[in-house]
Amino acid sequence: MLKVLSINSKCLNDSRTVRVYTPDDYGEKDKSYPVVYMHDGQNVFRDQSAIGGISLNLEHFLDRNKLEVIVIGIDSKPGEQRKVEYCPWENGKYSRDMMKDESRIGGGGKQYIEFVVQELKPYIDENYHTQPDESAMAGISLGGLISTYAMCKYPNLFKRVAAISSAFFRNQEEMEQLAHSADLSSVERYYVDCGTLEAGSDEETINQGFIESNQRMYDIVKHKIEPSKFKIIDGGEHNYTHFRRRVPEFLPFLIEGWN
Repeated sequence: MLKVLSINSKCLNDSRTVRVYTPDDYGEKDKSYPVVYMHDGQNVFRDQSAIGGISLNLEHFLDRNKLEVIVIGIDSKPGEQRKVEYCPWENGKYSRDMMKDESRIGGGGKQYIEFVVQELKPYIDENYHTQPDESAMAGISLGGLISTYAMCKYPNLFKRVAAISSAFFRNQEEMEQLAHSADLSSVERYYVDCGTLEAGSDEETINQGFIESNQRMYDIVKHKIEPSKFKIIDGGEHNYTHFRRRVPEFLPFLIEGWN
């Protein structure tokens, strides 16, 4: 079952559309569920709401596999506002060199995660049958960046994280420093992947920079979290047709052992 809510936020000084998936048997028995928080919520569950008309189709995957988990999709802001909100810092030298772009965008990620931690998660835990100590987070591209940031800042809250085709490069320097210093001993699982054609077949330099960015982040974190997994997907592109194919890989890994 999918329900669409509007949550008022003091942290964001705005309201946010939030999509809540509950399993078929939700409410039929005395049972509580772990929760996965996902970014770009409009692209998570159904094609009808997705930007570009292709989603992860996660509602169908969850129903078909009878996975007993609550999934929260947090809609993103449009365009450049999404980059501001999903990046804790303005893009640094690694990003500017890799993308040949001197623009400075970002810096709103801290406030966005405060919204999730201080307002959204307490609301979900109060109004749904959740297991408050069993929460995960997952995101794509900049959603993978902000998910990893949340894990490093709040490892006792988000103990499992999946970062799909993560755009770590935008905050590479700060994210590496944060990952080095973070105590991740409470984190139970970490998944990272990226494709070999993230920027298309004609952008070899950016494709290599993307892989290197993800590899560097994973190499820092893998020694702190067990199990962790990094997968380079041959021919993998940066679009939802390809992201959807990865759902059977990252989601079962993320929730394994919960039910």
